Amino acid sequence: MKIRTYLITCVIVLGFFLTSCGYHNPYVYSGSDRSLYITTWHNRTNDLLLDAKIYQSLTSWYQKSGSIKVTKQKQGANLILAGEIISIDLPSLSYGAGNDATEVKLLLTVRYILKDIDTGKVLLEVGNEVWTEEYKVGATSSENSDNEKKALGVIIDDLSEKIYLKTLGILAKQDS
Repeated sequence: MKIRTYLITCVIVLGFFLTSCGYHNPYVYSGSDRSLYITTWHNRTNDLLLDAKIYQSLTSWYQKSGSIKVTKQKQGANLILAGEIISIDLPSLSYGAGNDATEVKLLLTVRYILKDIDTGKVLLEVGNEVWTEEYKVGATSSENSDNEKKALGVIIDDLSEKIYLKTLGILAKQDS
């Protein structure tokens, strides 16, 4: 009786393995090894560290892949990712009593390009992409500044994640 139960269990487990859906993690690229040179993005805003924040976030996302190595040198790299921070706007979104803003929408406009250095082929080009994140107006200016920084951090991470995932998709297509 134990052998029959064991065999049934093995058949069920084997059935699951053979009929699995083929799920793969979209955040991991395991194709051929590539090196990526990320330039410092041209910053047209008055936020002096914004380009460094984007660079750090992009680098962090690309480090998730074992097959894409971020390099600080253009020479020897297979790919180059360059971008420009066009603007940051803070239009008020909603108003409370006395026409005081209660919520602000942060708008970050960027453009970027991913290029294969070896062939000169543009793999991805996005112009004037606008990212938005809302945040509450605080009671003090330091609270407002903190809320704005958090909103900008969300945008930077989302932007970096999107660029990373698009890159993985493009490279996966090239490898197949």
